[in-house]
Amino acid sequence: MEPIEINAGTWYLRAMRADDRIDDRPALAAGGITDPDYVALRAAGWADATHFSWAVCEPTTAEMVAEVGATPADDGTAELTGWAREGYEPALDAGLTTIRRFVTGALGLHPAP
Repeated sequence: MEPIEINAGTWYLRAMRADDRIDDRPALAAGGITDPDYVALRAAGWADATHFSWAVCEPTTAEMVAEVGATPADDGTAELTGWAREGYEPALDAGLTTIRRFVTGALGLHPAP
């Protein structure tokens, strides 16, 4: 599956990037994630439909401030996860609310309790 971009009102959700236009690795490092292959790992999750992840970003600058994700299970549920840089908890909350709707409406899965 190709990554899906979502406008979440105050926040913008997109696939993570590490290219000549946008590099999310500094934001990931600020969140404690220093694996140099992390962005590629997240892209692979979309490609094989094992984990869908989004960078939650400021819409005007595209700066990543949080990450949200959904991992589908064989029982028709999806585990929702996320983290936020310090001070960006509202972005995390908005991102989780948004992907909860996406997982239910677009993927036909139910968020795991």
